[in-house]
Amino acid sequence: MTDHTTGPADEPAVRLLIADDHPIVRDGLSSMFAAAPGFQVLGEAADGAAAVRLAKELRPDVILMDLRMPGMDGLTAITELARAGVTARVLVLTTYDTDTHVLPAIEAGATGYLLKDSPREELLRGARAAAKGESVLSPSVAARLMKRVKTPAPQVLSQRELEVLQLMAAGNTNRETAARLFITEATVKSHLLNIYAKLGVKDRAAAVTEAFNRGLLVPRTPGSASGT
Repeated sequence: MTDHTTGPADEPAVRLLIADDHPIVRDGLSSMFAAAPGFQVLGEAADGAAAVRLAKELRPDVILMDLRMPGMDGLTAITELARAGVTARVLVLTTYDTDTHVLPAIEAGATGYLLKDSPREELLRGARAAAKGESVLSPSVAARLMKRVKTPAPQVLSQRELEVLQLMAAGNTNRETAARLFITEATVKSHLLNIYAKLGVKDRAAAVTEAFNRGLLVPRTPGSASGT
């Protein structure tokens, strides 16, 4: 394997560490980057723990990190690298582009997120960009993040709205709820309208069901009181 020690215009080569539990994937990535101008593959790791250890030892510019690995997974490794003060940029390279994988990785400190089936040139550009500290996202991942940003976050119910909902779930009428909370029926109705809007429902039955689904309400145990 021949590594190129300088890049375009005699720039220093991007020094890489490849972390993936599949030998054939590591071999393929190592061969691809080693054959490309401007890259130097310093080492390979089969799990997150080895990636952290080698990153501290070899001081790469970029770590190509798989997420699902035995023992210490990629997400934990990213967190450990940040905790250890390792300055290498982490470019996640995986087959998963779901929210449950993308967001935690980026929040943990990953510079970029590419899919393993990305074209060769996209992987090379991504690694170069990551070495410069630039954010790198595959198109599908970028689309997911944009959708997440554009989607309003679920609104949290106020303490008073939760109290109203709890009493409604216990079977209290508007009048009974008003009496228990020392407020007017009109105020109860106003709180209900706010609850419906925040939960995206149209009636009290749907509101109670949605609140249970979201964990805002918990089923009462037999014999529990239905007070305020």
